[in-house]
Amino acid sequence: MTAQTKNRRGFWQSLFRGDGSKEPGPETRAAVAEPSLQVAAPDLEIAPDDPILAYLADASGVVEVEKLDLDSPALRAMKAAEVKLVVPLVSQGELIGLLNLGPRLSQQEYSADDRKLLSDLSTQTAPAVRVAQLVRQQQQEAQERERIEQELRIARLIQQTLLPKTLPELPGYDVAAYYQPAREVGGDFYDFLELEDGRLGLVVGDVTDKGVPAALVMATTRTMLRAAAQRLFSPGEVLRRANDALVTDIPPNMFITCLYAILEPTSGRIVYANAGHDLPYRRRVGRSEGAAEELRATGMPLGLMPEMSYEEKEIVLEAGESVLFYSDGLVEAHDVHREMFGFPRLQGLVGTHRSGGSSLIGFLLSELGRFTGEEWEQEDDITLVTLERSEEL
Repeated sequence: MTAQTKNRRGFWQSLFRGDGSKEPGPETRAAVAEPSLQVAAPDLEIAPDDPILAYLADASGVVEVEKLDLDSPALRAMKAAEVKLVVPLVSQGELIGLLNLGPRLSQQEYSADDRKLLSDLSTQTAPAVRVAQLVRQQQQEAQERERIEQELRIARLIQQTLLPKTLPELPGYDVAAYYQPAREVGGDFYDFLELEDGRLGLVVGDVTDKGVPAALVMATTRTMLRAAAQRLFSPGEVLRRANDALVTDIPPNMFITCLYAILEPTSGRIVYANAGHDLPYRRRVGRSEGAAEELRATGMPLGLMPEMSYEEKEIVLEAGESVLFYSDGLVEAHDVHREMFGFPRLQGLVGTHRSGGSSLIGFLLSELGRFTGEEWEQEDDITLVTLERSEEL
């Protein structure tokens, strides 16, 4: 309660912050309404550690300010403001407010009847004040929830707008993708870039945050990667330029893991660079059939440090082979015993799967469901992208 109409020279003082918190704020202000006198209420501040708060919480009835002897900045401010009486408002043992009264207009002292009336008034008023404070707190919490929901709606719209609407159609290749955020808005993203000479760029990334900040960083990263990629830079150079642009503007404690690969469809050659993202798995055929190998390349996440370089590697995807790109939401899922799905399990499943890339996604999700059980609550975003070269060329 910030202000109430009172009897002439008295005024209410709230011990609650403006956000509705129960704890006293760094300063507590008093307000007053005096239409007849047109005199502003004194601006009193009470720090949360001021000893007068503990004293008033234990006081019974009306407290005469002049008789108090405490090392209290608030008490000194009350005396300077000519506060004569303080009536603590206590509800369920908690000090929730003060009724401060200055000198009577008649200049007479407050009588015993006045004090009895004020004491009765505090007993009757404190519960009502407490209810009003709780109502205000609930209203503020509801407004905060609405604000957060609005932010999530905006972030979700940003994210849905930027994720690919269709999958690339490449003769001789099968491309599939799956994306499921853990909450309303996730930090994962993926993208396909149509480059010159029929090449295909493929991006999988993960922003280390959620909500509007992550969605905005995701949008910025996607724009930078697309702009650099269209200039025919190599994957390592694209990541380097994106990192240099992001590192100066990215919010503190936020970064992006990202893998960028370029496919030459005619030869099956894939050149890739990795900015701290989970290693893709390549399912081999022929002598290595039944095995899945990691596609390793070193590099720091985007946005952490300036002037980073990113190692480039390349492979040739043979007929019948496939590559799985993914985020950590799959491997970091836990079962009811808190065992993690893990990289070795994923690598083994990719190596033993025999069908096409799109069915690999369904197979992995089915294995995830068997591992976690029906009551599992998704812990992190899950992104899966598969690229498979047809057996018939």
